[in-house]
Amino acid sequence: MNTQTSVSRDPARLRADWQALTEQQGKLRIRDAAGRLGVSEAELLATGCGAGVTRLEGDWKALLLRIETLGKVKTITRNDSAVHETTGLYTNVGFTDSGAMGISHGDGIDLRFYMQHWHMGFAEDVTKNGRRLRSLQFFDADGTAVHKIYLTADSDVEAYEALVEKYRAGNQSPAQMISATATHYEPVTDGEVDVEGLRQSWRELPDVHHFYGMLKKYRVDRAQAMRLVGDKLACPVGNDAFRALLESASESGKEIMIFVGSPGVAQIYTGPIKNLRRVGEWFNVLDPDFNLHLVDDDIAGAWIVRKGSGDALITSLEVYDSRDRLIAQMFGQRDVPKPEKQVWRDLVDTIEPLAA
Repeated sequence: MNTQTSVSRDPARLRADWQALTEQQGKLRIRDAAGRLGVSEAELLATGCGAGVTRLEGDWKALLLRIETLGKVKTITRNDSAVHETTGLYTNVGFTDSGAMGISHGDGIDLRFYMQHWHMGFAEDVTKNGRRLRSLQFFDADGTAVHKIYLTADSDVEAYEALVEKYRAGNQSPAQMISATATHYEPVTDGEVDVEGLRQSWRELPDVHHFYGMLKKYRVDRAQAMRLVGDKLACPVGNDAFRALLESASESGKEIMIFVGSPGVAQIYTGPIKNLRRVGEWFNVLDPDFNLHLVDDDIAGAWIVRKGSGDALITSLEVYDSRDRLIAQMFGQRDVPKPEKQVWRDLVDTIEPLAA
């Protein structure tokens, strides 16, 4: 589908507006500041080019293959309602033959890449509150952040500087051009869906990774499919279910998997969780190598979802916002190709389904 291209606002004026907003409202994360100013995060970040920010260009897949040279890093992937942070080694990076999808499965870091959403990159080297923060940040065509990589105390700074120099763009203008993103397909209305065909295809999925292809085939979006297929495949539960399962997992010490996605990345944590804490609107997991920050009041729909994967049955909890956008998913830890563990199913069974 066609996209419309637009040029960002005057960067000097935008930078001044950002400074004024900070003076009025105190410290704001750049994503929040961009929202208040009515621009994209990439446009706002680009205003720092030449002053701590470096625009990058080149083959993002080749760049990702070099991230392992940095050593231990922190990765951040988020959407409007959830932030997922993991710390570890960015290794075992690989891509499909087409290059459209990729994976990194290192020690503590587990990612899925959707490269059609990787359009811009920046390096940022700034000092905030006495801490020097070096990062690589990547954005979709509309300026939405898809993934960020931060150096830790154990990272190789020289390798980072070499990477930034190798991918430094010739254009270091503080103005950033963005464009509207194209949808992959337009969902049909509920009444136009072949519901029986959808249910049959769902039950016969050979692998959970074919789920998106099934949605595209029937031209339904994800939350729409949850509503249509029936309780045996997608059972609605209370909006507090995700928090309740986090609390149960923390108390039991059982290993779980937590997925949070941006347009270009799905970031995954697998393991036990321990330290839960509410801070303002955010419900948090605050463990040494994994942090989750969730605005649980944004959850407008929650579903216990069951999908086939060959001979196995995979159970998950999925939560959505009021615009039917996926916020996060939770699974039980599973050793593929073994079936999911009964302890996870027992945990899920503690969540009461909503009345049909």
